[in-house]
Amino acid sequence: MKTGFVYILKCSDDSYYTGVTNDPERRLVEHQIGQCDGYTKSRRPVKMVWISEEMDILTAIENEKRIKGWRREKKEAIINNKWDKLPELSYSYRGKKK
Repeated sequence: MKTGFVYILKCSDDSYYTGVTNDPERRLVEHQIGQCDGYTKSRRPVKMVWISEEMDILTAIENEKRIKGWRREKKEAIINNKWDKLPELSYSYRGKKK
């Protein structure tokens, strides 16, 4: 069974990038050296600020997509291990779930 990890990088412009990989250390190096085209290439250096526990790769991909859609505050809650804050942060300013 293939496994993977979801990770969050903090970029040099203070933004976050969420990705999925089967090897977090290798992937961080790839981002750092600019081997990954796209979002992080022009925002280096990057810093790994959160890595999930290892999980089935399909679950990791689903979780990555979910986290990518989150507002900054929700990402910072998991980065800071404040999982209990997620329910209150799951409502937008208009009262709709996000």
